Amino acid sequence: MDTDATGRRDPDRLIRRAGVRGDPDRDQHFLVDDRVLDRIPSYLPEDADRGHLLEIGGGTGALTDRLLAVSDRVTVVERDPPLAAFLREEFAAEVDAGRLTVVEGDALDVDLPDFTACVSNLPYGVSSEIAFRLLPCAKPLVLMFQLEFAERMAAEAGTSEYGRLSVGAQHYADVEIVERVPKEAFDPAPAVQSAVVRATPREPEYTVDDEDFFLDFVKALFTQRRKTVRNAIRNTTHISGVADGSAVVDAAPEELLSKRPGDLTPSEFAELTRLAADYR
Repeated sequence: MDTDATGRRDPDRLIRRAGVRGDPDRDQHFLVDDRVLDRIPSYLPEDADRGHLLEIGGGTGALTDRLLAVSDRVTVVERDPPLAAFLREEFAAEVDAGRLTVVEGDALDVDLPDFTACVSNLPYGVSSEIAFRLLPCAKPLVLMFQLEFAERMAAEAGTSEYGRLSVGAQHYADVEIVERVPKEAFDPAPAVQSAVVRATPREPEYTVDDEDFFLDFVKALFTQRRKTVRNAIRNTTHISGVADGSAVVDAAPEELLSKRPGDLTPSEFAELTRLAADYR
């Protein structure tokens, strides 16, 4: 093992030992800024259980190394076979000690372990799919995204970034951007800025009986974000699954119908969803 003065593995040396190059066409951008790597685990909530951390997209193991320093056990999911093999070799002592498990496969398909928190530099091309696989697990998440995606995820109602991603993510957790990360922190540098997002799970302040219908209803209305909610409900029944949009409009309060979807809070979306559920 080749470490620096802090006892951490050097990310550039890990890349050289692995004998690989990041491939933008395959969403491979290795995080190589030591300062960012050292900070990322610290963004977990103070009371988060660090007993078993999950990492999606281990790459050459720079973040894996930092996670092993703060956790008793780490599971890494890596879809690239040569990289998965390298991780097992590079961290052979940790694997043998039962502290590290390397799962080779796609994070959207493999069975996830019973993790206590997830800390990852996600493949950006499947950020949304992976995020919404993790969010319902109700565990603390510290995830790297494209900055634009992160801003939409954390956006508040009434802002231009606010959309179905905001409502969906905030249905499960308090979402905040904790650090913006420049392109130069990666090798190769991506075309966009990045950001680290912390999602702290909590129960929403409202109730929905059918979560899938709630998310579909939100998605439907945001396809008509420039329309009033009244018109959006009527125009999107083929997406929302509502059989009688006019009946929903007749039952809904005017103060919500006159707004645009981008001005509705998650709680107001839930109120409309409860009404709409009677007309499916």
